[in-house]
Amino acid sequence: MNESLSLDEIRAIDVNCEYLGVQRLILMENAGAEVAKIILERIPLKNGRITIIAGMGNKGGDGFVAARHLTSKYHGITVILVGKPENIRTKEAQLNWNILRNMETSIKTITIEDTSQIELVKETILKSEVIIDALLGTGIRGIVNPPFSEIIKLINQSKENGVKVVSIDIPSGINPDTGAPMGIAVKADITVTHHKPKVGLKTVEGAKYAGEVIVSNIGVPPEAEIFAGPGDVAISVKRREKTAHKGDFGRICVIGGSIEYTGAPALTAMGALRTGVDISMIIAPSHIANAIRSFSPNLIVKEYDGEYLNKNAIKLFEREVDRIDTIAIGPGLSSNQEVLESILEILKIASNKNKNIVIDADALKAYAKDPTITRGAKTILTPHAGEFKIITGITLPSEERDGWKNRIPIVMEQAKNIGATILLKSHYDIISDGEKFKVNRTGNPGMTVGGTGDVLTGVTAAFITWTRNPFRSAVAAAFINGLAGDIAVMEKGYHITATDVIDKIPEAFKVIEKYL
Repeated sequence: MNESLSLDEIRAIDVNCEYLGVQRLILMENAGAEVAKIILERIPLKNGRITIIAGMGNKGGDGFVAARHLTSKYHGITVILVGKPENIRTKEAQLNWNILRNMETSIKTITIEDTSQIELVKETILKSEVIIDALLGTGIRGIVNPPFSEIIKLINQSKENGVKVVSIDIPSGINPDTGAPMGIAVKADITVTHHKPKVGLKTVEGAKYAGEVIVSNIGVPPEAEIFAGPGDVAISVKRREKTAHKGDFGRICVIGGSIEYTGAPALTAMGALRTGVDISMIIAPSHIANAIRSFSPNLIVKEYDGEYLNKNAIKLFEREVDRIDTIAIGPGLSSNQEVLESILEILKIASNKNKNIVIDADALKAYAKDPTITRGAKTILTPHAGEFKIITGITLPSEERDGWKNRIPIVMEQAKNIGATILLKSHYDIISDGEKFKVNRTGNPGMTVGGTGDVLTGVTAAFITWTRNPFRSAVAAAFINGLAGDIAVMEKGYHITATDVIDKIPEAFKVIEKYL
């Protein structure tokens, strides 16, 4: 697992915690309690003059909890809320603010709504012994404006006068991913960061503002990072704006099908459409083009002469490649020599054009002959254990006998060696880009039916079209595809087909809609 977290990774973990049953209120309670504990252990005070300066988000909520816990020892505590109480953004933070309002004998609360009111709290801030910065968190957007910028100036002035400044999670005003100040930022003596350091705290610039960084354990279960969940989908879905136009959500090209296999490319293309791409085109042999068209009027089919992939397909792809975002290649292609050679040529063209690439099924056999052909391109491979052996020469440990955990280091090493993201399909899918890994546990034995892997290829193509991040896309796709299969089995038992999985993709998104 990562040693530091980006903003998107933080968001995904928060959502996955909730999905696992760890309520955000619990995490907020633990976060605030940890801040209070560190202050009580590390900073001796004469008069107990502690000022918590809070904003409207969950970081403010952490500050409210810290204030409550600090009353176990000190009674000179003031909480300054910058904004209107009714505008507190989350129910968890609002609940903890309401608790403070009922603690009038031990905590003084002040609200300021604009710059003109800062004089009301100036003396309180400057005469504090400790200031807890609970103002702006990882959700910061753009330059810090008044009254927040003026408050931060006061916090930094108090630090120069000897006041100890403790920031919660990150110093207010720094970018969590870069560490750069967003115009102005708090200069902390201590930053108590939750679960793991944020990437920005590890940068040279961020470290100047963070002071001593202490990582607090707030009860995030390891499973929230290890297993794919709705959080991984939430950071990968492209939001639909009212002004969206055709093509804004991507154009994919499926290269698949042969005289023996007509259904596979159609399943891939429909999987991508159901996930949310705008245009799903199939390049297929003329002998099966009409059969593919008959699957759905939503499919665009471009045909070339022949029964199998050949040089005619390469010429057709060259004409279409500039109009697409992603290619998904492999479903139903077969694997004679001309097919394999044509696959490699198409992969070369796609890579040179900087297209997203998803490789599955028979195309994996061609890729195994030259894994360097897409190096540098944004590439996802979707093998099962047998195809993994074809690509790498390695027989994976038995999942049933040896467990899925033993497969992780092998998949990671091979992903790093070949320079691509691997989505290993199994009961527990393992996804790795060589640096990170995740495990997906949605899906069921009913999905052993033919075609569900083709659907996954289409779902994966949709996500990488939106994110251009192979690892993130593969994780989200594995989760959604498996969840759609789970919903299908709940309705029909182990009597489903690949088209049932496609039909349930919208329902899978509805299940996690509250997290998006």
